[in-house]
Parts: sequence; C-alpha cells; structure tokens
Amino acid sequence: MALRRVVVTGLGALTPIGNNIEEYWNGLINGVSGAAPITYFDASKFKTQFACEVKNFKAEDFIDRKEARKMDRYTQYAMVTATEAMQDANFDLEKINLDRAGVIWGSGIGGLQTFQDEVTSFNNGDGTPKFNPFFIPKMIADIAGGLISMKYGLRGPNFTTVSACASSTNAIIDAFNYIRLGMADVMVTGGSEAAVTMAGIGGFNALHALSTRNDDPKTASRPMDKDREGFVLGEGAGALVLEEYEHAKARGAKIYCEIGGGGMSADAHHITAPHPEGLGAKNVMINCLKDAGLQPTDVDVLNLHGTSTPLGDIAETKAIKEVFGEHAYTMNLNSTKSMTGHLLGATGAIEAISCILAIQRGIWPPTINHFTDDENIDSKLNFTFNQAQKRDIKVAMSNTFGFGGHNACILMKKVEK
Repeated sequence: MALRRVVVTGLGALTPIGNNIEEYWNGLINGVSGAAPITYFDASKFKTQFACEVKNFKAEDFIDRKEARKMDRYTQYAMVTATEAMQDANFDLEKINLDRAGVIWGSGIGGLQTFQDEVTSFNNGDGTPKFNPFFIPKMIADIAGGLISMKYGLRGPNFTTVSACASSTNAIIDAFNYIRLGMADVMVTGGSEAAVTMAGIGGFNALHALSTRNDDPKTASRPMDKDREGFVLGEGAGALVLEEYEHAKARGAKIYCEIGGGGMSADAHHITAPHPEGLGAKNVMINCLKDAGLQPTDVDVLNLHGTSTPLGDIAETKAIKEVFGEHAYTMNLNSTKSMTGHLLGATGAIEAISCILAIQRGIWPPTINHFTDDENIDSKLNFTFNQAQKRDIKVAMSNTFGFGGHNACILMKKVEK
C-alpha cells in the first residue's frame, strides 16, 4: 500500500522560557535561560536547589477551577498546549470524522506531585487509609490523552507512550504512523511532564544526574562544554496536530511542515548510561533516515539530545560523526536544553516544535552556556554556540534518548507541493 503523507497543522507550547508558541520561539532565538531557584518547595536541603520551572502559570486562567483541581500539573500543561494547538489548527469539528481523529500523548512519569502528596499525607496520618478519590486518575500517565480526547470528542486511537525522555518523540512517531498507514486522518500528539517536585529533584540527585551549580543556575546547563556536570530538570508541554496531507489541503489548513520519518532503537546497555560508543544513537538516526528515504547529506540541522551530562554528550557526538561523516561538519547542531532544561517525557515534543519553527523561519536556535571546549568533543562541529544562526532549512532531525536505553529520532522537512 502507498503510504500517506503527514503534515503538521497546529502547535502549542508551555515551557520554562515561554508560555505559548511565540514566547517559546522568542526565548529560543534570544538564548534565554529558564533556570532559576526552585519556588515550588523549600529546596535548601537538596544538593540541587534550582530548576527550569514554568513561570507565571495559573491553571484557572485556562481551565475551570473545579476541573483543574482534579488534574496533576502535568495534565494541566497537556490541556493548555493541546488547546493552543487545536486552536492553531483551526478545525471545524463538525466537518471532520471524529472517529478518525485521536490522541497519542507522551509522559515519562505522569502525576509525580500527586503521588508524592498522597503518600506523604497517608504517612503523616494515623494509618487510616484516607486518599483523595482523584488520586489514581490524577496520577496515571495516560489521563492527559484521555482528557484531551474528551474535550474535543476525538474517538480515534488514544494511548500514552512511556519511554522516559524519548516518550513524546515516540508519541509523535506513533501518531505519524497511524495517519500514514490509513488508520486515522488527524492526531493530537506531544507530551507533558511536571517532575519539579521534592521526589523528582531528590531522585535525580540520588542518581548524580543533576547539575549542582547552585551559585549560577542560568549557566548550569552546558551541553558540549568541558565543565558540564549534569542536566537541569525542566517541566512543561508541547503539542502538535498531525494531519493527512490531502485532508489538510481540502480544508485549506495552514501547513507548517511535513513529517518525513521516524526511527527507534535500544542501547541494550545500561539503565541510565548511554552506550559508550553511541551505538543506540547511531542506529536510531540511521533508522530515521531510512524510514524517510533520505541520505545523511540531505539533513541540514540536528537538534541534539544534548543533556549536558559528561558521558551522554560524548557518546552522541561520536554517533553523529559515524552517521553523517564529513557532512556532519556542514550541519548546524544545537541543544535547546541549554535554555529549557530537560523536560524528560515532554522534551521530544518541544524540541520537535523548535525544529518546525526553525524550518518555517530560517533561523536555528543556539546552544547557550558554552565557555570551554572539551578535548573529547570535536570542536570543528558547528554546535551553534551562544548565538542563533540564519539558515535555509529544508530537513531537520531531532534526537531523544531515555533511561533504559530508549532512543527515538524524528525527521521533519519543508513541504513539497
């Protein structure tokens, strides 16, 4: 069977550097850091006392107060970004087949704050089981996708992908596949995460995964820099509306770009560390290019997973050089995590959105906070350090790698008429 073409017709973002698409984009191209001291709880006794929180967000500005109380913060973020994306896509819901419109969402953890609050409350009580009746619905990682479908009456495929930091890239790939295989016409996809909690910070501190640069949070996320020492935890959400190309054209939709392909792989190596030679990263990029029917030389830019960890950045760079060869030196690379921090299960969505906007607007966001070259990372590669660069972008790729060795890569391209 002939595969159908899939395009992006709606976008929504809620990030540590901007609470909608335009604010997010402006933060990216201006090199804004979203890192600051934690405000959600007293972090003074934690090894890491800062994070990339969403700023100036009040759920009741977007969601009925009574309904918002039934949602964990990760679900609130999902609802806000899905609403922005659906409004951007500008559907007349009475004119599309809602049985062929669905939701595939990604979240690595789900309702961590809810779980923490309920267990803490029980532990501080007299042992009598007194739990909020919404404890389970607020906590489970699939509820965001369910609530999005309820809001819009989308009765097509509906599930959540959980693959740690690759979760929302996997969600986008699955949504892409459902449409191109003819099983849906429209899919709302993306991901959300809200793990800036005592449990989240404490847990990642115990893994020695987070930066502890408490004296200078804004420069703590330093991908590819010699002095990087861990990632900065972020939160937020990104939403995309994917649509079959002819379906979008027939209704006169605005089209951002085309999804060209997706790749997946496993490191099969370690629960948290990457394969030292970047084998899983290499395979996922090769798989993505093969799925898109493109050559390495067709790719203009690549959004790195680039978390600012000592091992991860080196392994990913090795993989890029193996996949792209000499062409690697002509590409623009970047890590937007230098600005947003690491949004875990939501990271793939907001980074795919950054690529889509870059294709549209001809500007590639920077990797900020670069001060010192690392002798273990090829300094001849163009990591777009510290300042955005103008570039005509026809093809962009984005990497996401998760604990457990889960790798996902998505390719986006300009629409050919």
